[in-house]
Amino acid sequence: MNKIKKIGVGDTLPVFCLYNQDGKLIDIGLLIGRPLVIYFYPKDDTPGCSRQACSFRDEYHQFTDAGVKVFGISADGIDAHKNFKEKYRLPFDLLSDIENKVRKLLGVPSDLFGFIPGRVTYVIDRKGIVKHIFNNQINATKHVEESLRMIAEI
Repeated sequence: MNKIKKIGVGDTLPVFCLYNQDGKLIDIGLLIGRPLVIYFYPKDDTPGCSRQACSFRDEYHQFTDAGVKVFGISADGIDAHKNFKEKYRLPFDLLSDIENKVRKLLGVPSDLFGFIPGRVTYVIDRKGIVKHIFNNQINATKHVEESLRMIAEI
């Protein structure tokens, strides 16, 4: 059985493409050159994931002021992402990783014996280097605080 390599701090972010809520293919490789925050979450429109998304929304101006592009990723489909984005007026793209290929590519762990997809946030610098990883399933809003703290340092 092959062990999945987990991306760590100091590693280069692997390049990947996923569709956003509008069916547009987003190529992360084309965005290297600006800081990125990529957060993985379990499921659209659930209490913790809604709190997390709304926290990113509420502080979004701080990310844009720093030139940061934010993405949320889950295994939900394009239609679910579109509804979630519209319902909570999210100003950033939600990417659809239906087959969990990117989740596996980065080595994002699952929680609760593999039943719940992990909630992990990656902060990537302009060169495409992972500068910070925050993994916390329970405290969904702390992901924003951790991301902003790290953005201030890079």
